Amino acid sequence: MTIEGQVVLNVWSEQETALLAQRIAGLAKPGTVLALDGDLGAGKTTFSQKFAKAIGVTDIVNSPTFTIIKEYEGAAMPFYHMDVYRLSLEEADELGLDDYFFGDGVTIVEWASLIEELLPPERLEIYIAHKGGEERQFRISGIGEPYASWSDAFSNEMGAGNNDD
Repeated sequence: MTIEGQVVLNVWSEQETALLAQRIAGLAKPGTVLALDGDLGAGKTTFSQKFAKAIGVTDIVNSPTFTIIKEYEGAAMPFYHMDVYRLSLEEADELGLDDYFFGDGVTIVEWASLIEELLPPERLEIYIAHKGGEERQFRISGIGEPYASWSDAFSNEMGAGNNDD
């Protein structure tokens, strides 16, 4: 289902989350920024792990909650995994995140809405809602190009419209 520029996808298993992550990873290139949000336990880190695997990261990917930023080498490009939950906007600004956002890798920022002013103007925003059991709802919004055009691809290829909410 597409709602005002937003694609809503329900997934019922971790395997389906992996398929969505693979699809997005297939579109990613250096400088790609994915802004993840959702409640605690919604699946932000699980999605990040599946995405990392899809771009060829062989290391164990875990939450960067206490380290803030973790860097991994992927087969296709570097992967920068951030968790800004514990940072103030000022602290995040001092970290020089632009070096990652506009660098040679792909960046996933968990809790991205907390530093929205620091995010690049073009990004893919993903909100993950826990719906019970293994079911998750992904609300995906492309901000700027090329991300705005990705929403149609997700809608067509991933079976958007699979929910009646």
